[in-house]
Amino acid sequence: MIRRPRRLRNYQAMRELVAETSLRPTDLILPMFVAEGITRPREIPSMPGVYQHNFDSLKRVAYEALDAGIRCVDLFGVPRVKDAIGSGAWDEKGILNRGIAVLREEFGNDLMVMADTCLDEFTDHGHCGVLETDNFGTSVVANDATLKHYQQMAVAQAQAGAHIVSPSGMMDGQVLAIRNALDTAGFTEVAIMAYSAKYASAFFGPFRDAVGSSLTGDRRTYQQDPANFKESLLEVDLDIEEGADFVMVKPAMPYLDVLSAVAQRVTVPVAAYQVSGEYAMIEAAGRNGWIDRDAAMMESVLGIKRAGADQILTYFATDIARKL
Repeated sequence: MIRRPRRLRNYQAMRELVAETSLRPTDLILPMFVAEGITRPREIPSMPGVYQHNFDSLKRVAYEALDAGIRCVDLFGVPRVKDAIGSGAWDEKGILNRGIAVLREEFGNDLMVMADTCLDEFTDHGHCGVLETDNFGTSVVANDATLKHYQQMAVAQAQAGAHIVSPSGMMDGQVLAIRNALDTAGFTEVAIMAYSAKYASAFFGPFRDAVGSSLTGDRRTYQQDPANFKESLLEVDLDIEEGADFVMVKPAMPYLDVLSAVAQRVTVPVAAYQVSGEYAMIEAAGRNGWIDRDAAMMESVLGIKRAGADQILTYFATDIARKL
């Protein structure tokens, strides 16, 4: 007897019947940007279709996401004024904390509000932590000094109403430091989504436009080397030991092997971030007629889901959810 797998591909209903991977709107998380001092949404040049928002447009786009079935957004802040330590990150009147409060007040617990817990948007040098000079006169990110500011930032975000904080700076010990600070402040129910395997990637480029990054140079001394795989598994294990409720692989598409290995290894939810460069390539190629934008959008995220992601952060989230 000859088996013919093609028999299961003949009709759309048959293909859906035997599909091994399914995608739901609730699998998706929409990253959003709230900017200080703007009166109307401002499109990000290298990410067409994605905007920096004021509070009114932030709420409107969040409602659109919720109506499409999305249950979580990830908020980044774009301040007007920055300083060496990123003090706007824990200022209750800072743009990110005000944005969190606006969303939490508007949506209560119907929409999960996640906040980016990193200093890079708030420092005038653009690094994810505070800087110090080492014994050789080189300016480096000070890991332990940075942790203290992450603690302040996470507590401020929890006070503003965040359901989830998401440390993305790749500092050693960041999850444990944040968990301790949240618990001490009484925010034991606030979850942590750890950027556990975050690579020093060329695919982050458009994001720097999105947050008005001040960075010169790179972050290779604290983000992971794209050549490494086992290191990611170590980082994931450490973050879970320190109390992470979710772990994340970022970027997604160039690191599907890492994502698959992490998903098979752990019992906590595993997220993957389809980053700005991944979005921009698909969007630009679609707008130029080089690919079918919608088909590529859906295929790319389905591939991330197939590799093992439980949650997918993508700028396409609302568009995808509407098609499901």
